[in-house]
Amino acid sequence: MYTKRLGRVGVVLVVFLISALLLTFWSSSTSTSKTGAYTAQPTDYTIHTTEDWPTYIDPAVGNDFSDSIALLNLYDSLVFPTVQGTVKPSLAVKWGLSKNGLVYTFTLRHGVKFHNGDELTGEDVAFSMERLLTIKQGFAYLFSPYVKNAKATGKYTVVITLKKSFGPFISALPRLYILNKRTVMAHIVKPGTYGAFGDYATKWLLTHDAGSGPYTVQKYNVISDLLAAKFAKYWGGWSPNAPNFFEESASSQPASEYAAFATRDLDITDELLPLETYQSMAKLTGATVVTFLNGHNLNIMLHTKKPPTDDVHFRKALAYVFDYNAVISSIYPGSVQSKGPVPATLLGFDPNLFHYHTNLQKAKAELAQSKYANKLDQYPVTLSWCAEAPAEEKVALLFQANAAEIGIKVQITKKPFGSMEADATNIKTTPNASIVFVAPDYPEAGAMLSVRYSSASAGSWEQCEWLQNSAIDKMINDALATADQAARLKKYYAIQAKIVDLCPTIWVMDQAEKRAYQSAYVDWPVGDAIKAGKTAVGSSVMGYNLYAHDMKVYPQKRAELLSGS
Repeated sequence: MYTKRLGRVGVVLVVFLISALLLTFWSSSTSTSKTGAYTAQPTDYTIHTTEDWPTYIDPAVGNDFSDSIALLNLYDSLVFPTVQGTVKPSLAVKWGLSKNGLVYTFTLRHGVKFHNGDELTGEDVAFSMERLLTIKQGFAYLFSPYVKNAKATGKYTVVITLKKSFGPFISALPRLYILNKRTVMAHIVKPGTYGAFGDYATKWLLTHDAGSGPYTVQKYNVISDLLAAKFAKYWGGWSPNAPNFFEESASSQPASEYAAFATRDLDITDELLPLETYQSMAKLTGATVVTFLNGHNLNIMLHTKKPPTDDVHFRKALAYVFDYNAVISSIYPGSVQSKGPVPATLLGFDPNLFHYHTNLQKAKAELAQSKYANKLDQYPVTLSWCAEAPAEEKVALLFQANAAEIGIKVQITKKPFGSMEADATNIKTTPNASIVFVAPDYPEAGAMLSVRYSSASAGSWEQCEWLQNSAIDKMINDALATADQAARLKKYYAIQAKIVDLCPTIWVMDQAEKRAYQSAYVDWPVGDAIKAGKTAVGSSVMGYNLYAHDMKVYPQKRAELLSGS
């Protein structure tokens, strides 16, 4: 069975083995001023943000929140997602589709340079797709069921042929990040997992990049942070005040993150902090906290193959006893209660879908129908929450207290996200309940439905439910194969209804993402638009709200804040 995250556990172990041996493992970028990489100056300024960790910067491996932020800043894709939920040309300036709906022909932008100075061609695009399909990790799950092959038909043309129709194919292409074939081939180590391709340069790409994106790896510490330098020859050009460096580092304790923000060493926070920390940050001079719906949702994933959450009535009892209002009013204010598995901002969300709500009597009635109703002491519910997201502890404690109202015992464990990922790969080590944020990989309901509930994704951090329902698999596959958008959306509605009836998840909320940023000296398009009251919605595609190329920084204003002038 193809499992989206299967190979990442091995990478995690390698990362922590390296870090244990070397403590701090830095790798300098191979780029030089000759090829357009920026050389650091003492007065330079870095846009610094935080996110969960570890972070994987190989486009065939990474696919979570922090990975996505790094990848979109280091690499380019054929198309780029918009806030409106569509995509626009990027490396591909135009494309066409054959009459049978299976052959896509892309015309590439001329003159795009990789970080080593090579020109990007159709051969690099074809190579990147084939490498992704061979490695079968990261975002490969989006393409593996559909793509037959990718071939360059000219220096600036590439043809991607599908095995079967995939309606949202163009919408998914932001997740095909393009690598320099020559660079990758030069760093292959043999023997390896991939035959003639050895290790496919996966070891080298753990700490380096082979991209054409706006930034290139300058230094990478596998246990804590990524520093990327501006690529001066980026095809998209640069504004005069664009940041020279982009740094992404591991989320820290709220007090430490507040201290870094207060001293202006952190410019844009992560979205994982407790409400009180954001409230304190908002009081700082020159700081702004913004809230916006982002297409993400918070789930309490219920293991459908492990007692007692293998019983649908037991799961529904938990769904009815949970206090959703407490979450959206006190823990994550500004968020809205989820109405099923698809966030309301995504194309294909069914606004008329039945959703669970807090009802103690219904919770008791459902529990009475469960085969565990008279054996609750024998079957406690194990629950894990992510250590990098402190506010999740409040959700876990609320869930524990609510469950106790109907006699269900909940055992809570705080775990680093990497440990939760590892637990999720095995049906035995996955707990009964896992608190996890999930975001779509492309702006359509199918992105959430497939990664969250198809059997192919069971055993990944995005599906701790182990649903493995053949009927739902068939429905998802049928919807994704439907080229007509209106017909596809109707099929998404039917899938949502069937999943809600099985209740494999407590859909807690559609997240109103909060981030604090240094608005006095940082222009952040998403934050600035929300601050100005123009929109309360960011990009629904995971990571794309932190595209550093479009930001601007004003170091003199920062210096004035630090000096108190």
